[in-house]
Amino acid sequence: MSRSAGLLGGVTTAGPAPRRQRAPWRSFLVILALATSAGPPLQAADCHLVRLAELPVTMTGMRPMVHASINGTDAQFIADSGAFFNSLTPTAAAAFKLHLEPLPPNSGMRGVGGKAQASLTTVKAFTIWGQTYPGVTFVVLGNDLGGGAVGLLGQNVFRIADVEYDLANGAIRLMRPLDCKSAPLAYWAKATSQSVSVLDIWTVSREAPATRGVAYLNGSKIQVEFDTGAATSILSLAAAKRAGITPDSSGVVAGGSMWGVGTRVVKTWIAPFQSFKIGDEEIRNTKLQIGELDLPDIDMLIGADFFLSHRIYVANSQSKLYFTYNGGPVFNLAAAHRPENPPAAAAGPAADTSAQPTDAAGFARRGTAFAARRDFTPAIADLSRACELAPTEASYFYQRGLALLGNRQPDLALADFDAAIKLKADDAPSLIARATLRARRGDSLAAVTADVDAADRAAPKQAAERIAMGELYEYAGQHAAAVAQYSKWIDAHSREEVRMSEAMNLRCWARAQWGQELDEALADCNTALRLRPNTAAYFGSRGLVYLRRSSYDKAIADYDAALRLQPKLPWSLYGRGLARLHKGDSTAGQADIAAATALRPGIAAEAAKQGISP
Repeated sequence: MSRSAGLLGGVTTAGPAPRRQRAPWRSFLVILALATSAGPPLQAADCHLVRLAELPVTMTGMRPMVHASINGTDAQFIADSGAFFNSLTPTAAAAFKLHLEPLPPNSGMRGVGGKAQASLTTVKAFTIWGQTYPGVTFVVLGNDLGGGAVGLLGQNVFRIADVEYDLANGAIRLMRPLDCKSAPLAYWAKATSQSVSVLDIWTVSREAPATRGVAYLNGSKIQVEFDTGAATSILSLAAAKRAGITPDSSGVVAGGSMWGVGTRVVKTWIAPFQSFKIGDEEIRNTKLQIGELDLPDIDMLIGADFFLSHRIYVANSQSKLYFTYNGGPVFNLAAAHRPENPPAAAAGPAADTSAQPTDAAGFARRGTAFAARRDFTPAIADLSRACELAPTEASYFYQRGLALLGNRQPDLALADFDAAIKLKADDAPSLIARATLRARRGDSLAAVTADVDAADRAAPKQAAERIAMGELYEYAGQHAAAVAQYSKWIDAHSREEVRMSEAMNLRCWARAQWGQELDEALADCNTALRLRPNTAAYFGSRGLVYLRRSSYDKAIADYDAALRLQPKLPWSLYGRGLARLHKGDSTAGQADIAAATALRPGIAAEAAKQGISP
């Protein structure tokens, strides 16, 4: 079975962008400008900043989530500065019963996963910042986002004014400078005398709305795009090669897979670099994620990890970007990959911590930002304060439970998931989190499945959590229930969905383990391999189907293919060993079984429970 980490953003258009949304956002600026007073002056005598609006941001993992409303129904969006236009997922559009229209002629969509099919829809009433706008257009594209997100808020929102990204404090702010010309606009740094880095960025327009600039990697010039929708910053293989690094270089390790807009899964690696310089800031001896990016004129996406470690003011009014360093790791990779040195320009006073939260929501937002950076001690402290101030809000206990889990305190995490579910019995994320934790602890299968049963009743059929629920049922040995979960998700999504191959493989594997519906299992595995060829786990799943059908030559061929791609797959070694025994090749068969047992000592007992034995 395969696992992938999500990557969003980097969305571009190959043709004219939708036009009909310009008037609502202009009227928004007029309304907010009239309703808001000027703030304190900056360095220039007549320069003032007006805060037009503030979007509260809750970090869900590395995703900045914001709330808006579609036709009166609350909806969560990912704030994605790398998306050129607001978008909805196809499943969200269907859930809201929205009518779809084709894109304008000669238009196309492209993201980190390559080309993407897209259409348009119009929302009758879209509410954000407390203002409701009629007839707002969204692009409908992309993959299931998970985490309750229905779509992306893109640059047609964020480019209408200057924008401040203060993700560490749970906020994105739209700002309007008055008579500021070239005055520095990092207003928060004035009180603390923080070092402010400045970067020239491309002038934004409707046709080119992205926030882009230049950075230097090992002294090599690269084009970067600031993309809050990318969970972690990622560099293209071509740019890494110009800086002297390839996947075969010394110190480079596998980084897993990512996906975003588009149908292609992006393979990544973690690579060491001597220097990354952006604006006035230089990070030495760091590690970056590199991958098979294919975005026009973009060498690197500067992701949410950078935004969390910095406070950033995008001065579209000046074509400049101002930022200060918050402390901690800049590129939020695993602990072993964190940069050895802080940014060179960061020496001096610490970040301004005077603006403390004043309510439970504020503490929760800051707490989730700390948790996203894996800074769990302050995260738990902030989320504990949120729980104290709002003891009936289930989400705060759930979020603290996740932080406690990250801090390796599973007993306390379980208590928080219990508290969240007591407050909100049908909260699917809390139920799934508790079931997963119970499975890891080796609790009773009845306790695990009771939680998954409750989550099944609560979650919509298209929810991304269906895949996790299927895996939990599979863990509990309830293969039919696992197949049902995968089927609900598969039936609610198109074959263009990037996780479709994974879901098809999981359903194939569940049926093969079950030993039932083997024709359907074979069709699932064949589809998975058509969608994503040369995937070791998929060959291994199909090998088990053939083993169950006594097609031993075909089973051995698939296991051979799996093991060529990934030599240490216990189930593929064990399955090939059984197939070889059935073919009369005792020596090779026993060697495979011994190798599988060395990698996974309990595999023979696991297989025997499913009726799979020599």
